[in-house]
Amino acid sequence: MTSSTALVTGATAGIGRSFAHQLAASGHDLVLVARDRVRLEHEAAELHDRYGVAVEVLPADLADREQLATVEARVADRGRPVDLLVNNAGFGLKGRFLDNPVEAEQAMLDVLVTAVMRLSHAALGAMAERGHGGLVNVSSVAAFLPRGTYSAAKGWVNQFGEWAAAEYRPQGVVVTTLCPGFTRTEFHERMDVGRDSAPEFLWLDADALVRQALEDHARGKVLSIPGVQYKAVAAVSRFVPLRLLQPLQALGRR
Repeated sequence: MTSSTALVTGATAGIGRSFAHQLAASGHDLVLVARDRVRLEHEAAELHDRYGVAVEVLPADLADREQLATVEARVADRGRPVDLLVNNAGFGLKGRFLDNPVEAEQAMLDVLVTAVMRLSHAALGAMAERGHGGLVNVSSVAAFLPRGTYSAAKGWVNQFGEWAAAEYRPQGVVVTTLCPGFTRTEFHERMDVGRDSAPEFLWLDADALVRQALEDHARGKVLSIPGVQYKAVAAVSRFVPLRLLQPLQALGRR
């Protein structure tokens, strides 16, 4: 990868943090987006000191339309181009649909779908105009399974990403959709879900899956599904009736 600027949302923990470190290690300057300014500034200082790259922090809650607009403007800024956008920010809800307050469901939809759509729109406009650029949208293997509104939101990310990859490739933009499964990060801790909620063989390492995602993106792959176990899940799900997959929605919620 050549020197360029990458903007990563949800950059202070888990998969987003791994993206930030691996991109910095390959020489990218960074724009880091997350809600917690203190954690952002700590992460920025560590990245600058360790890799010698320029790091800009942009605190924002992507469920808030005004704060999201600030990030959109930064992505679309022609004077300070973003060469790679990593739409990683997200969260899940432990309960099933009717167990969750509707406002919590709305906030999840805003982060998982609306923010991805609006930031992608801003990025694609600037990148297609320049004739080069890239997007990595972090989805989930849940997109292939019936797992309530989280699955539905990630299904949108997959459909959008596959379409955008074909639509904008002629204009020099590479769009890759990353579909990880259970990953050892803060994600499930924030949902109050234990590590014993899924079998050990299903858990992925964040650094390894990000490394694979960046390699897949560099090769122009449309979908990046880390782990043979999740490649199998994605393949089998295309042929198994939804009613038979329905019991799997309890997996990872204990």
